[in-house]
Amino acid sequence: MNIPNLLTLLRILLVPIVVIFLMQGAFLKALIVLAVSGITDALDGFLARILNQQTVLGAYLDPIADKALLASCFVTLSIKDVIPGWLTVIVISRDFIILVGIAILTIMSIPYEIRPSFVSKITTALQLFTVLFFLLFRIAPAFIDYRWLIALQWITALFTIISGLNYMVRGIKLNASAA
Repeated sequence: MNIPNLLTLLRILLVPIVVIFLMQGAFLKALIVLAVSGITDALDGFLARILNQQTVLGAYLDPIADKALLASCFVTLSIKDVIPGWLTVIVISRDFIILVGIAILTIMSIPYEIRPSFVSKITTALQLFTVLFFLLFRIAPAFIDYRWLIALQWITALFTIISGLNYMVRGIKLNASAA
């Protein structure tokens, strides 16, 4: 196992720690763990590229780590009434649609490559910023204008929907080309 994959595994291991802190209302601690997770996310991809250690395992683990962290944060913060539930439904629905699409392609033996689109990368960043800024608002409300949070949640929702549609179109095209 190479260093980039170990960093990705570390991100997965940080998920329950973040959830525990969020459930306890220890938002500053959760924010710190999320920051560490974000740094390791950037670092694992960077190291994989410069060390030429990109692997199939890493291609699968990286989005799993992202989804586990973000889905857990959105669900937990919705339960805690920090993030609106409708936004969490959009985030989780997109991830569910992607998983169903992958399952369909696999069942139909249609070859596919696990590769995030540009809009998907923006979506993941926006989802992470949404979690971070809602936490910052809970920690230090004087420093975050709530109107910016409202705008951010709508932008995140829009990009999440666009990204989900983008993956659906990619899946339909793969299915059509295999027919």
